[in-house]
Amino acid sequence: MKIYTKTGDKGTTSLIYGERVAKTDVRVEAYGTCDETNSMIGLALSHLKKENFQGKEIIEKVYHKIQTNLFHVGAELATPKGKEVKWKLAEADIEEMEKQIDEWDAELPTLTNFILPGGHPAGAAFHVARTMARRAERCAVAIEEDVNPLVLAFLNRLSDLLFVTARYVNYQLGENEQTLHSK
Repeated sequence: MKIYTKTGDKGTTSLIYGERVAKTDVRVEAYGTCDETNSMIGLALSHLKKENFQGKEIIEKVYHKIQTNLFHVGAELATPKGKEVKWKLAEADIEEMEKQIDEWDAELPTLTNFILPGGHPAGAAFHVARTMARRAERCAVAIEEDVNPLVLAFLNRLSDLLFVTARYVNYQLGENEQTLHSK
């Protein structure tokens, strides 16, 4: 199988089940942004490869599942209304994220001010992934057809998890959070 098909050379792409749409279609933007988020998570995880700290293996395990679920979210967003979705999210997927958010957040210093994204390269990359997840959520909301409410909840909770993960990684690696300066 060749990597290139040439079917998109005129600005269209296929949704699941073969329906052709413009590459500027809001669905394509939504699942494309999920793909960007997934890639940024991969970059963040790659920055952790040489690090050794408590919780690293849990982060890797949690995000292996998250990355898999992001493909499921993309599949849902690429499935036209009225067609069967082959890979579905479950309420348990969101509950697992909430549980992880609570566990990691309990170990962190209480937030008393806005923090600036940054710190360790992995922490900074998780912050970027957070902004991408927020954009994916906005794109999914913009789809005029019904979108599975679990997809919207998943993307919303994912951005929260990414924020806490960025803080957790920076905390575990001794990176101080920078706060806003008042004027």
